[in-house]
Amino acid sequence: MSRFYIGIDTSNYTTSCALFDAQSRTFLSNVKRLLNVDAGERGLRQSDAVFAHVKNLPDVIGEALTGLDPASLCAVGVSATPRDNEGSYMPCFLTGLAAASTLANGVKKPLHRFSHQVGHVMAAVWSSNSPDLLERDFIAFHVSGGTTELLRVHPEMTDTLSMRIELLGGTLDLNAGQAIDRIGVKMGLGFPCGPKLEELALACDEKVERAKLSVKGCECNLSGVENKVDKLLTEGRSREYAAKFVLDFIGRTLITLAENALETCGDMPVLFAGGVMSNSIIKGMIARRPMDARFAEPRFSSDNAAGCALLCAAAEEGLGFWQK
Repeated sequence: MSRFYIGIDTSNYTTSCALFDAQSRTFLSNVKRLLNVDAGERGLRQSDAVFAHVKNLPDVIGEALTGLDPASLCAVGVSATPRDNEGSYMPCFLTGLAAASTLANGVKKPLHRFSHQVGHVMAAVWSSNSPDLLERDFIAFHVSGGTTELLRVHPEMTDTLSMRIELLGGTLDLNAGQAIDRIGVKMGLGFPCGPKLEELALACDEKVERAKLSVKGCECNLSGVENKVDKLLTEGRSREYAAKFVLDFIGRTLITLAENALETCGDMPVLFAGGVMSNSIIKGMIARRPMDARFAEPRFSSDNAAGCALLCAAAEEGLGFWQK
């Protein structure tokens, strides 16, 4: 008999809802709607994101639940905060929490609250087919427009799954996705700029300059890459070259952070999650390094509710649904 779990996530750029069947261990839906950002803009104010989610949620949830009797849901999961640490808060997540609470109350089923970050980690663990990570400590990167953090994850299994996350480091200024979007907008690309920047970079056959990185231990600075790209474009370099330069800079920064973290923590797997990690160039650079690197599938890398649905299933059933 099917056992359905729904996840809802309302990040600063995406409204998403996923429906997971624990019996067949498959996602029946994983619906995502990007929030609209006007041409030339580099992001959204929280008030605009909240308004956009309020408009999106009925259609997104409706599409995710197409053909399903809501009464057959076992539980509802939602990203209620950006991170698990005390005081973590963004208004946009309140819209998803309100919708999830209403749904759970309506069908009289449990509501489970998670963080957006741990949802990303869980989606990456699942889509990289790495259940072994839930039995040991591992290093995780959460690399997106809103976050570039280096984490040590301590999975804890009692009756249910929990993940204690320790912040090891990350960026001290711009996030990787922010750098990509700011540079992409300057180059005339539509927001979010990651996919188009990747297309430009893949069209460049030149070997790019290996600019000096700004990495100390497990912390980095990324804002300098924007000035370097401005200089390249002023000098007449092509957009393709500039795009490849940016992704090379970010890729080498992440590799250096990972190697430094492994020196500190000892040998363990390194999991890469977040929207930036759907980039094939950065992923390829990391995959060539001598480390146990694990990657989410591209459709599970960017913001989505799949992790919340999986965590919801684990909260109700433990990891039995995965191990069968």
